[in-house]
Amino acid sequence: MNPKRNVYLKMKTLGEARDILFNRFTHSFQRVSEVIQTVDAIDRVLAEPVYAQISSPNFHAAAMDGIAVKAAVTFGANDSRPRVLEITKDAFYVNTGHVMPAGTDAVIMVEHLQVNDADHVEIEAPAFPWQNVRKMGEDIVATELIFPRNHKITPYSVGALLSAGVFTVAALKKPRLMIIPTGSELVEWQTIGKLKDLRPGQVIETNSHTLGGLVHACGGCFVRNDHIMDDEEKIRFAVKNALETDFDMVLILGGSSAGSHDYALPVISSLGEILVHGVTIMPGKPIIIGESRRKPVLGIPGYPVSAIIAFEQFVQPLILHMLGQPDEPRPTVMVEPTRKIASKLGTEEFLRVKLGQVDTRFVATPLPRGAGNITTLTEADGIIRAPNHIEGIKENEPAACELLKPLSTIKNTLVIVGSHDNALDVLADQMRERYDDITLSSSHVGSMGGLMAVKREMCHLAGSHLLNTEDGTYNVSYIQKYLSDVPLYLINLVMRDQGFIVLKHNPKNIKGIEDLGRKEIRFINRQAGSGTRILLDHRLSQSGLTPEDIIGYENEEFTHMSVAVSVLSGAADVGLGIHAAAKALDLEFIPVVTEQYDLIIPEKHFHTRNIGVLIETIRSDAFKDRVLALGGYHTEKTGEIVWKSSS
Repeated sequence: MNPKRNVYLKMKTLGEARDILFNRFTHSFQRVSEVIQTVDAIDRVLAEPVYAQISSPNFHAAAMDGIAVKAAVTFGANDSRPRVLEITKDAFYVNTGHVMPAGTDAVIMVEHLQVNDADHVEIEAPAFPWQNVRKMGEDIVATELIFPRNHKITPYSVGALLSAGVFTVAALKKPRLMIIPTGSELVEWQTIGKLKDLRPGQVIETNSHTLGGLVHACGGCFVRNDHIMDDEEKIRFAVKNALETDFDMVLILGGSSAGSHDYALPVISSLGEILVHGVTIMPGKPIIIGESRRKPVLGIPGYPVSAIIAFEQFVQPLILHMLGQPDEPRPTVMVEPTRKIASKLGTEEFLRVKLGQVDTRFVATPLPRGAGNITTLTEADGIIRAPNHIEGIKENEPAACELLKPLSTIKNTLVIVGSHDNALDVLADQMRERYDDITLSSSHVGSMGGLMAVKREMCHLAGSHLLNTEDGTYNVSYIQKYLSDVPLYLINLVMRDQGFIVLKHNPKNIKGIEDLGRKEIRFINRQAGSGTRILLDHRLSQSGLTPEDIIGYENEEFTHMSVAVSVLSGAADVGLGIHAAAKALDLEFIPVVTEQYDLIIPEKHFHTRNIGVLIETIRSDAFKDRVLALGGYHTEKTGEIVWKSSS
């Protein structure tokens, strides 16, 4: 008998789902206020308008050090006919902030005075009324409106309120959310003694902490329920208990899809009404929007990126509405993708991208799309939303991109495209140690992909280790073939050991290239166009093996670390990669060749400040020492200009 499965019966577009949510709930919330001290009110929202209790300043105050005078007694003074004023009669010494003496209306700065004796001063220019004086109420006048209702208090606001004599304010209570993580595969981070004890199939519960942080950022507060196993009755009890208390919203994390052990749908439907099940967005499709006791109950997808996007599109605007705050759209910029980005017709896709400014254009390199890959958000600079009526975005076709980072940061990002190498991560971190305004963004598309990005002017530099199989040199012959019209420099980053990555103690007894043809050996490959792939194919041709002889030849990864993970996980027995990747995951390494990994830098970028910082960092002892510590690297040539085009 097939297990019972949920079905997406009420799937909507993003626009339709948001309309349903807002139409149902935006008029049902009651905004409740509480009185809090002004000094504790930063980031809170005013429930009532606030009026000044006193003026600021509440007296006429000297704005400079000098003498307070009645302006009229100074009229006629000039450098040929200076006027002498008597202290305590015509003039009174004051410091900045002092109360103006009675009968005075101007301050003459101390540097404009000629002191004759203790009782007399001489001036050579007249003062005018209210010169260098802060008049009473100049900043704030008693009874005037300081801030209207729904104003969000900033640190500046606190200063203004205190100056106006307002020491307490009525603020909207923070919306309270109950967050209920569910799933039998989840484990709490606090319960893990050692990471090696984490069993296959177990997943550290993260979504409740991520979404809880987003709740705080929106101005709300939350309570995290202990995570619940896949048990419909226990989940129902937790939701029902939250609805019967003072929570404004309930989020069920996980179990919102159509699987036989997804219980958010039956739980919500048993307690109230399902308004939406499934939205035509990716990631985030399995979201559930329901209602019970006039409160929203949402089933949030379990994959981290899906959960975040579902939160931002549905929960965040609802919290902001409860606080009388606008759901401001992110700033956007027009970008050009470095390669074609496919998308599914009928689905609005949120594409995470890395950004950088190359010459006058902003270029976007897509990141992996997996809904479970939260690093695609931590690494992303922006999001391109591919509409549901198109099948992708063409290469170099301008597209609107929502910014996740400030434009100033993106403008100061060095874009490197090409082959992956662990030393690039060290380089990025080492640059930030001394120059915190420069970011290095690397995209791993293989060495040939890097050359093509340089040709299309889509990057500042490229990483490459392309072997000329005829003479054993690296990169130059490919540059001469594909980039003959581009003036550029070739700088060595590292020499590195490439070889076979296998499990500890080499259980399959792999010794060389010939072993890849054994029928019990599963191989994991690098993508076509990568230098590692070219090296492999060259060695295969030397050994007489063909791709058809190798089980797994068609299975590709884009980085050396991904190859190492495939071996560690048991998905493959062997992969070709760098020593550093094997060492990082405590795997065995069988050397094959020491190769040259270079940076290709177009001449027009070579003399810029950012590239100068990059080269300075590469040549530093600190960078070389850290790279050597990774294992399998050699730095004798690091930082050298190994070739320069004659164009």
